[in-house]
Amino acid sequence: MNQPRAAKEGSGLEVRAAAARGLVPVLTDKGSLAGLDEHSVIARDRSLLKELCYGTCRRLPRLEALADQLLKQPLKKRDSDVQALLLLGIYQLLYMRIPAHAAVGETAGAARLLGKDWATRVLNGCLRRLQRDADALQATVDRDAHVALEHPAWLLKALRQAWPEQWQAIAEANNQPGPMTLRVNQRHQDRETYLSLLTETGLGGQLCVHAPDGITLEQPCDVTTLPGFERGLVSVQDEAAQLSAALLGPALAPRPGAHVLDACCAPGGKTAHLLEQFDIALTAIDSDNQRLGRVDDSLNRLGLTADLQHADATQRDWWNGTPFDAILLDAPCSGTGVIRRHPDIKKLRRPDDIGKLATLQRQLLDNLWAMLRPGGTLLYATCSVLPEENADQIEAFLARTPDAIVTTPNDVAWGMPSGQGRQLFPEASSHDGFFYARLEKQAA
Repeated sequence: MNQPRAAKEGSGLEVRAAAARGLVPVLTDKGSLAGLDEHSVIARDRSLLKELCYGTCRRLPRLEALADQLLKQPLKKRDSDVQALLLLGIYQLLYMRIPAHAAVGETAGAARLLGKDWATRVLNGCLRRLQRDADALQATVDRDAHVALEHPAWLLKALRQAWPEQWQAIAEANNQPGPMTLRVNQRHQDRETYLSLLTETGLGGQLCVHAPDGITLEQPCDVTTLPGFERGLVSVQDEAAQLSAALLGPALAPRPGAHVLDACCAPGGKTAHLLEQFDIALTAIDSDNQRLGRVDDSLNRLGLTADLQHADATQRDWWNGTPFDAILLDAPCSGTGVIRRHPDIKKLRRPDDIGKLATLQRQLLDNLWAMLRPGGTLLYATCSVLPEENADQIEAFLARTPDAIVTTPNDVAWGMPSGQGRQLFPEASSHDGFFYARLEKQAA
């Protein structure tokens, strides 16, 4: 058996081998891109590593169809790293401005670093055939709509059924990288002042249309280059996610010291935004202790304080019995509104996941509602575009919960009415896909 060979530091072979290793957990359903180790390559190669992995996942349904056309016979499961290299090579040839000789030669050569010298010939043959026959091969695979639109067939069907007028635009937006959006900490300065700071440092941006604290950058950048990031002047958060604070505002602004729960709080963007906006006593819980650590880190950077608890929001063993004035339930969901930021969802999500998630969301709603005081507000949110998790979920909750009334605003410029809530779709240079429904508990 061949042993992996060492490569020169920073070589094109090494970054492609690292990308293949990063993709293997996704291709074999054993992990996600969240586990990608960007430090496995030298600093100057990290942006290329990320682009290779995220871009390949973004185009995966089409790349896999092309790989099937190029291979004489499928690769064995144990050679998922070679499959990853083939997908990476196709992605480079069709979607990146990398010279073809580098895309072919360095991708094929990277197989030696994986201990699979035999694969160099296979990869060379496949990628050179793609160079010769690209138009014909693409025309063949694009006969299938889900391949042409680079989505799993089941998901494209679900989008088409749910949104017969918008499904294609949703799919196309999913295939483009999302913009980098900032949330300015109003405890320090307003966003107009911070935008001037950005301009002075050569970072262009524009004010978000819907989120009053938001700025969308013209180009993504490393957070360490953002003025005052370490001092808590600004955070990274999508425009749609920033709307939760505004929606809870009417329940919190008149109540200094309000007792608020952020259920399923990780990674903590909404937690921090609420604390930046309102003088409240906030309890934030999450069932993932590791991700809860990220919430703690974020609050420390921003100089904010909350009662963080490692707890399951479907249970009550963590609750002291004091009702909450307001509850934010950013429920676990399919993530179908944020595929552009997490393109591995295309590979990892399954059709039967949606029903399981809807069951969990129902359990969360029912359990947390009992913790809300009469007259209190619960804001239900997901980063999904599927009605089963959104409008249908809220309709079912209202049908079994007689003391719940809808207060979702209709006089807002964002999203569109969807049942008793509002649905946002991903937009190319703007917000992600999101759903919100605001409910009030009637006094006895």
